This record gives sequence, C-alpha cells and structure tokens, in this order.
Amino acid sequence: MRRAWRALIAAVATGALLVGCAGTAATDGDLVDDWAALPAPGPFAPAAGVCQIADFADVVTLAAYQPVDCAVPHRVESVHVGAFPAERATPPPGGSAELRGAFADCDTRATGHVGDDWRAGRLRLAVALPSGPGWAAGSRWYRCDLTEVSTVEAAATVVTRAGSLADALKAPSPLRLGCQQTRSGRGAGAVQTLLPVDCVTRHDAEFVGVWRAPDRPYPTRAADWAPLYAGCRSVLGRYVGVPDDANLRFRSGVVVRPPGAGRWRVGDRGVRCYLWLDDRAVTGSLRGAGPAALPVRTR
Repeated sequence: MRRAWRALIAAVATGALLVGCAGTAATDGDLVDDWAALPAPGPFAPAAGVCQIADFADVVTLAAYQPVDCAVPHRVESVHVGAFPAERATPPPGGSAELRGAFADCDTRATGHVGDDWRAGRLRLAVALPSGPGWAAGSRWYRCDLTEVSTVEAAATVVTRAGSLADALKAPSPLRLGCQQTRSGRGAGAVQTLLPVDCVTRHDAEFVGVWRAPDRPYPTRAADWAPLYAGCRSVLGRYVGVPDDANLRFRSGVVVRPPGAGRWRVGDRGVRCYLWLDDRAVTGSLRGAGPAALPVRTR
C-alpha cells in the first residue's frame, strides 16, 4: 500500500513540474534577455516640485543636491526645470539672450505656481545652473527657484518655511504685500524704507501692483527714472480707480522699487509700485476707493 502511495505522489509531483514548464512555454529559455535594458547613464538633472534645506545657490552640483519634501522646513522651492539647447558648449553668461530667456520662462512659471505675479508677495525668484563639470558632462538644465523673504526691501533675509508655495497668492495671505508705513531717508521727500503694517492701522503707503519696464539699460540718472515713475502712476490709477491723467501726481506720491542691477541684467523688469501719501495717513486699503478717497491736492 505504501508503495502505491509513493508512486501516486511521484506522479503528481512530476505532473506539477510539467504544468509549471508549460506555463513558460512562450519564453525562449534565456532568463537574461527578457529583462528591459537599463537606461544609459546620463547627466545629472534636478527635479521640479521639490524643496531644498540649504540657501539658494546659482550653481548646483550633484554633491550639494539634497531635495526634500516641501512639507518639511526648507528655504528654497524649485517650481520648474527647463533646458538650454543641447548644442550650446558653455554655460550662458550673465546678460546673454539665453539666460534672459531662462529667466523669462521662470518668471512665467513662478507666477503660475503661486497664482499671481510672484512680486506681489514676499518672494524672490532666481535661476540656478549646472556647474562647469556638470555642463561638460552634458547637463543643460536651468532651475527656477522661489524663496520666501522677510521683506522685499534691501534688508531682506531668507525665511525657513514649511509647505509649498503652490497657489500661495491666490487668496489673502501673510505673504502678500499690502499696506505700508514709510521711513524717510536723508533727503527731503525721500522714502528710505517701507515697513509692512496691518491696513486697519494708520499708514501712509500701500502696494498697488507691478509695472513691467521696457528692455532698456538700468536707470542710473534722474531722466532714466522718469518712465518708472510714470509707469507706476498708471498702475496706481488702476488700483485706486482714479483717472490716469495730469492730475494724478497731485493725488498721491509714488514709490518705485525696481529689481537690482544684477537682476535687471538677467532680464527681470518687474517694478514694484506703491502709492505714497506724503501729507497724511489713512486706515483701510485704498483699492478701488475712487477719486473721493484720493482727491486732487491743491497745495
């Protein structure tokens, strides 16, 4: 009886092996060439949609690249990664058409990412490039990096934040620029610093929007600044809802904050514009307030 059971078990085992072999009959028996080929090694490229704990660097090496989830504390958010033409042999120099084109792309991408012109918030946009060895190895990318800053004035420091900047300016936010209190400079009638304040408190200035300057040399003389003031007055008129005419200069002063000369050189033409009530203070925002809230001053 035992011999019969052993024979039956052997027959079942043999059948199982045969069935198992039948299940792979469609293969060619080579266990190596049925795997997909590994991709060829290529140059390093960073990812978009991730953040960095370290401060912004205009040149990024593979060794220094340490992306983190934007939910954890970080100092830089990469909103887009673009590419220069593959045939370019060297990194584009500052002021070149290629670098200006990269900044223009980053400008558009950053604005789409936050839901409004990124300059309407306490934000800074910069473009990072591969290192020299990275470029020699075939890297041709540029990275669009956004950073939250403590102020958009000269004394800005980088803020360590948690959470992505996606849609950060679509709704009211502490990031958004608003009412300001001026601090005067040494010269009469000059504004040295703008300090953000709650609009319910008395204040004498307010962010009204961004004017896009034409592609001209960076302003250095008094005559060079005239178009910036005229442009910001037009932005001011639309913001408050008053005529953009010859009387506008008698309704309000204006403070202009263009990008620095270095940023201007790479193509940043966004000028931050502020209304300035140099003779009084108000409470509340003047957005859409109309001529009654900003009357023509006769003296």
